[in-house]
Amino acid sequence: MAAYTKEVFIQGLTADGRTFRPSDWAERLAGVMSSFRPGGPRPGSHLGYSPWCIPTSIGGVKCVVVHPDLRDYDAMAWDFVMNFARDNGLQVTQADAMPGAIPPASPAGGNS
Repeated sequence: MAAYTKEVFIQGLTADGRTFRPSDWAERLAGVMSSFRPGGPRPGSHLGYSPWCIPTSIGGVKCVVVHPDLRDYDAMAWDFVMNFARDNGLQVTQADAMPGAIPPASPAGGNS
């Protein structure tokens, strides 16, 4: 079993603190990643977000929470998300460093 790695938060703020646009970037990125999920893509999986790549807002800042299981499932998908953040100059932090971060969900729990 791999050691636990904390979730990564891609924040909708550039390195210089500007708000990233378009305003629905987080939903778009998570939508692209919707088929990357436990058990693989299923009929209708494009209608909901993957539990490994979830758009949210923290302190009024749009974010995408990326779970490390995505990297284990598909390294190229993980690289795509991380390269999106890097290419757009977005701030990236780990869950333990994110003010007001939501604690990691239990693996048995479940939003779908």
